[in-house]
Amino acid sequence: MLKILVVCGNGLGSSFLMEMNIKKVIKEIGAEVEVEHSDLTSAKGYHADIIVGTKDITSQLSGYAKELIELNNILDLEDMREKVVKALEKFEN
Repeated sequence: MLKILVVCGNGLGSSFLMEMNIKKVIKEIGAEVEVEHSDLTSAKGYHADIIVGTKDITSQLSGYAKELIELNNILDLEDMREKVVKALEKFEN
């Protein structure tokens, strides 16, 4: 099963909010994906296929996942949906 890790600096509020919104997207599209959230330090020891975060976070996680999703605004659900769907399509083959 694919794993998405949502990361923020402290692993609390913003990553949890993003995790909940990504789970909504996953449910809408009917994908089977595990979604969790973490702080930046812990993320480096976690195995994920896709990491989601803001630019300041994802820039520090290059090489820790097959795909990085960089969000400009964690509240922009349409942008998040588009980027998550696009990333998941890369794993369908």
